Formats: sequence, structure tokens, C-alpha cells
Amino acid sequence: MVVMAWNVRGLGNRVTVRALKNSMVKFKPNIVFLSETKQKKRYLEKIKMKMKMDHSFYVEPSGLAGGLSLWWTNDTQVTILKHGKHFIDAMISVNGETEWFGTFIYGPPYREEKQAFWESMTNLRSCPGDRWLVIGDTNVVASQEEKIGGDTFNPSDARHFYEFVDSLGLLELPISGGNFTWSNHRSDEDSILEKLDRALCSFEWSSLSQKL
Repeated sequence: MVVMAWNVRGLGNRVTVRALKNSMVKFKPNIVFLSETKQKKRYLEKIKMKMKMDHSFYVEPSGLAGGLSLWWTNDTQVTILKHGKHFIDAMISVNGETEWFGTFIYGPPYREEKQAFWESMTNLRSCPGDRWLVIGDTNVVASQEEKIGGDTFNPSDARHFYEFVDSLGLLELPISGGNFTWSNHRSDEDSILEKLDRALCSFEWSSLSQKL
């Protein structure tokens, strides 16, 4: 199984749609999660059909901000459990086999919203040993090594994220393609690079993923 998550920062231009298509041809995902789509369902359904995905669930943007899309193929069974403007939580299985939880997130960018968000994520799962994958844009820099440029890293900004990870014993899956997932696309001394996108999982999901 392949799960793809991408903060597209708007899906209204041909360059982004083409890049999405190229990624899907390369990786052939069973599940695609897009955040910050900034588009309504009607438009996103047209893009979904071009990408040859079979099913969908959407969280509409607020004005021109936000918006979440979850697409999946016919061989993947997805039951939506909960959702909000920053997440979609689902029960997932492939070809009717072992079920697991998937939570697809776009963490709030504003400091005053972060505590409530990570507390709500902590409360999603009540049973130890759940097979659980949490993937998407956390909007959290977790250490100075995950940031170049801009303001100096402040550990207090990541406190609620750490509490979420530690309380549930989640593991962070390694990423490829570079250490940073976000850039302000400026040069020289104005350049800022950060690692914001992550895939976290329980030990039980990690063990299951080797069989998927």
C-alpha cells in the first residue's frame, strides 16, 4: 500500500496539477491526502477523475483558506470516523484485510490554536495498541536542526506536539528527498527552510506496514 500526503498550497493552477499527476504516476498511491487545497468539491472532483482515483471525501475551505481532500482506490476500504478543518480520521483496510486507523492532518499554523488541536489528536484513540498512522503537515518545527533561517527555534512552540507524540508512544517514519519540506522560496539571507511534514505511527502500525 502507498499513502501520499501533500500540502499543495492551492490546487488551482496547471503547474501544481501537473506535479500532482507526475507524483501519482511515479508512486501509484492507494490513498492521496491533499491539504490547503483552497478549492471547492466540484473542482476537486474533476481533478480526482483526471488522477484516476475512485472515491473521495472533502473538508471544504473557509473562504480562500484551508481545505482537505482524501482520495482512494477501489481496492482500499475507507470509513470516515471524524473530521474537522484540520484533520480527517478514518478506518482503513486493503482488500478487506487487517484494519487500521489513518489520521490525515494539516496542523493549525497559529500558535493560539495548537494546544487544542494536539489535545484533540491525543483524544482520538483511546485503546493502547491501536494500529495508527498520522500523516500530513504538522506545522511544527520540532528542533533547531529542522529549521534554517528565520527566527531561532523556540522549544515551547513544539511542546504540545511533543506531548502528543510521547503520550501515545508514536514513532516518526524516515523521509527521503531532503531534510526540509517547506520553503519560503526566497534566496540568500531571507531564505527559510523547515521540516513541517511528517508521518507518525504506532509500533503496531509499523509492524503491520511491513505486510501491506
